[in-house]
Amino acid sequence: MKRAVCIVSGGMDSAVAAAMAKKEGYGIVAVHFNYGQRTEAKELECFRLLAEDLEALERYEIDLPFFTQIGASALTDESIEIPTGGMEEGVPVTYVPFRNGIFLSIAAAIAEKEGAEAIYIGVVEEDSSGYPDCRESYIKAMERAIELGTREETKIQIRMPLVHLHKSQIVSTALKLGVELGHTWSCYKEEEEACGVCDSCRLRLAGFRQAGVEDPIPYQS
Repeated sequence: MKRAVCIVSGGMDSAVAAAMAKKEGYGIVAVHFNYGQRTEAKELECFRLLAEDLEALERYEIDLPFFTQIGASALTDESIEIPTGGMEEGVPVTYVPFRNGIFLSIAAAIAEKEGAEAIYIGVVEEDSSGYPDCRESYIKAMERAIELGTREETKIQIRMPLVHLHKSQIVSTALKLGVELGHTWSCYKEEEEACGVCDSCRLRLAGFRQAGVEDPIPYQS
């Protein structure tokens, strides 16, 4: 069976991207990163549920503690407040420096080891929070770098099937694919009940509202 390495954060976008890989006939190698994010425990819980849903052939849970040492992001540095007033102009303080570059580099190493043909990542450019490492042009550049930095016989494509979708379209796609959205988490702040006011919660809630369905996860507000 052909294999795809799927970066599965525990969030909705990566869950849908992985479900799309499975529908396309790939056996799933599920990869998750614990990097000191505020909701690390909840995201790991969701990853494990999603890996079961995907019937993953292999699972990797990678610890990256150095992100908290670097800091510079509200997700990994608790001295920086998570914004709750709506979308910011420019790159927000929740951006984690070069996170997707590091994730993709590790995913490429796993893909080469596993003989995988593709890496799936749930980046969204159209409706995202303005992160530079979610842009299609950046992901394409990483694909080229991986090609240059692996064995000649290694051929790995990076698939980003959601990159031009809006959140409402992602919700609709999830429902069509049967993704268990109650097994996903998007909140930047809380692990028991989503805050409902951080950028990620706002984007998620707007997507469900525009899709005309109710979000199954609990919210504080």
